[in-house]
Amino acid sequence: MNRPFRIIVALVLLLTGAVAAEVAAAQVRIKDIVRLQGIRDNQLVGYGLVVGLNSSGDSLRNSPFTANSMRAMLNRMGITPGDDAMRTRNVAAVLVTANMPPLVNRGSRIDVSVSSIGDASSLAGGTLIITPLVGADGEIYAVAQGALIVSGFSEEGAAAEITNNSPTTARIPNGAVVEKQAPGDLESEPEMILELINPDFNTVVEVTDAINEFTRGEHKRPLARERDHRSIVIARPSHITAARFFAQIGSLAVTPDKPARIVVDERTGTVIIGSNVRISTVAVTHGNLTVSVVEAPRVVQPAPFSDGVTAVEPSTFIEAVEQDAALGIVEGASLAELVNGLNRMGAKPAGIIAILQGIKSAGALQASIVVQ
Repeated sequence: MNRPFRIIVALVLLLTGAVAAEVAAAQVRIKDIVRLQGIRDNQLVGYGLVVGLNSSGDSLRNSPFTANSMRAMLNRMGITPGDDAMRTRNVAAVLVTANMPPLVNRGSRIDVSVSSIGDASSLAGGTLIITPLVGADGEIYAVAQGALIVSGFSEEGAAAEITNNSPTTARIPNGAVVEKQAPGDLESEPEMILELINPDFNTVVEVTDAINEFTRGEHKRPLARERDHRSIVIARPSHITAARFFAQIGSLAVTPDKPARIVVDERTGTVIIGSNVRISTVAVTHGNLTVSVVEAPRVVQPAPFSDGVTAVEPSTFIEAVEQDAALGIVEGASLAELVNGLNRMGAKPAGIIAILQGIKSAGALQASIVVQ
């Protein structure tokens, strides 16, 4: 084999490897772009009391619900409090929230967040008293209790005050015990419905074909069918558990399609341009006109030994400066060409946003613009 031929073969192998690496890098697992319908978190909420605060709790005169909750709690413990016992500031009324993960069993522990609803200045050092957490259906699914972890603090003196984060919110890691399992069971459903996180017709077809190719070899028949641009219905084989079947199809690699989209944030000047964005040939000019108005009044003194008075004479200087703005041809057959064309014009992020919106209005931008 002569040297030129070896060089050509090496270049072909190098380009083939680069293309294969690019294709492999673009592929993702199915479980990273879909979620199982009906398998979701459940939000829980409860009302409770935090005790043990160092005079930083609710002032009971301004928070009557805290005083009523204290009386009810002490009555349940067989104690009849007097009016003098209600003057303490070591108690705060709080709302407790939590997200219960899907398919969680009884006895499992979940994290909870605690937020003050009175005029407490800080929850640092407090302990949450046993608090039932209910779901949207009014059923009790968990019970929370424990010492609070507060990341913020607030200190004040006679003439200064410093606050870091929010001392009236806290967390209790593993602070709630699940007492009731949420409705839903994978094994009881004959079909599994996958929902795309980013709906797209091409992607849903790609995922369906990949699943059917796998099930033809593993289960001897296609089991998936696309229902719309968002969901895929899969008939679950009866001889395998739902968890094992989803693990099998979730590891399959696909190449999701990406919409042509530009995301702009005018507040921060951020511009995100997708790789599929295309732009037709268009002429663009962009420049800024700056008008400066300066008021410089002058004091005018009268002549000596005259009857005149001192007066203020207005004086205004107006200057208009327009930056050079050449007419440029921008043609973006690819993302790199579009970015390079805008950079050659010297456009800043705010200017790029205005240019892209103008090109879109002219009908030369084949992409959707999302303004945040």
